Amino acid sequence: MQATEGRSTDSSKSPISIRAPESADGADVWQLVGDIAALDNNSLYCNLLQCSHFAPTCAIAHLDGEVVGWMSGYIPPQQPDALFVWQVCVSPKARNRGLAQGLIEDVLSRGDCAAVRHVRCTITKDNAASWKLFESVARQLKASITSHEHFSSTEHFRGLHDTEFEVVIGPFEQPNTHFSKAA
Repeated sequence: MQATEGRSTDSSKSPISIRAPESADGADVWQLVGDIAALDNNSLYCNLLQCSHFAPTCAIAHLDGEVVGWMSGYIPPQQPDALFVWQVCVSPKARNRGLAQGLIEDVLSRGDCAAVRHVRCTITKDNAASWKLFESVARQLKASITSHEHFSSTEHFRGLHDTEFEVVIGPFEQPNTHFSKAA
């Protein structure tokens, strides 16, 4: 797989490479997600499946040989024109470099996403970083962004998790033309 460079606001920083994951990346992804307290952990097995079965719609980022970024996503069977972004994770070592958006852009620019015209995700009301990220993705795609309650804290999570709002970006045309790869 060809790697692409992540965006950097400081040219003196080492370049970040982004690529589709491989099954051997599963444990590193699991560790990265586990190291970020704000994220919901999945099982190691789940991350292995994401890195193998869903590799075309996931992205992993490396900085100086270390995994510093992860985006898991998939194309829902009933929505072949949508990319559902499940999780985006960036290590503190790689923050403020546009990596979260770069991971999404990398996946959208792949041939597997040629038919994608919507980006979907769920976000809790208080997750300011995720709202900011997806608003930025919508601006880059020149697309509208809407949200509505999707998984209720009481109805779906039995009060154990905050309500998740489904965010929908789109429709947009030709996602491959909206993003430029950093050199």
